[in-house]
Amino acid sequence: MSYPADYQPAPNLLRDRVVLVTGAGDGIGRAVSLACATHGATVVLAGKTVKKLEAVYDEIEQTGGPQPAIYPINLEGATPADYDQLAQTIESQLGRLDGLVHCAAMLPYLSRLKDHEAEDWMKVMQVNLNAPFLLTQALFGLLEASDSGRVIFTVDSVGTEGRAFWGAYGAGKAGLDSLARIWAQELENSRLRVNRIDPGPTLTALRKRVFPGEDSSTLKRPEAIAPAYLWLLDPANPVNGECLRPD
Repeated sequence: MSYPADYQPAPNLLRDRVVLVTGAGDGIGRAVSLACATHGATVVLAGKTVKKLEAVYDEIEQTGGPQPAIYPINLEGATPADYDQLAQTIESQLGRLDGLVHCAAMLPYLSRLKDHEAEDWMKVMQVNLNAPFLLTQALFGLLEASDSGRVIFTVDSVGTEGRAFWGAYGAGKAGLDSLARIWAQELENSRLRVNRIDPGPTLTALRKRVFPGEDSSTLKRPEAIAPAYLWLLDPANPVNGECLRPD
């Protein structure tokens, strides 16, 4: 099954479902959160900047989506205990979790490996690789209990291909791609599905920070790729272990 270029998600695609999105305050995470809410999901908005999460919360409320939840968490410093607490909170307050979308990422700069600051390397690997593993592991029981749990990892070709100057970000994304593949294989006989999306060049704050002179008009907006995430979150879509490239 391949992603249809003319895909139009049903209005109530995610009705009565709960989806957690990391990096929900900005960029792709924000666009995915809004799209999920528009199509009926109760969205748990996870991120480190409360003001941004509150802005997305207000947008969802204004458009008539189900009341979302805000869960502030700094992936850079979060511990396994913090992720366990998040899982306990979701279970006690929402009673279920049907989808987990990893959109949070860190990229402080482009650099030659020999010049990469060790402290920055550790921070990037913590956010881009360790956090997705630990969070998925902590939420695994809730996701597996769903009748059709879905996990989506946002990957990047700079990791799968290997590209000069992308440093810890590229190495972390390579690890994330492998993590997602392994998890998908381990769950082949499960109702829980694990897939990846490689958005390609997209107009986000992260992109603008490393390419400040780039012509923004040449980039797609995050909203343009949100339907691909919805397609993989669809309870009726059995695809597993795939990587979508919406371009």
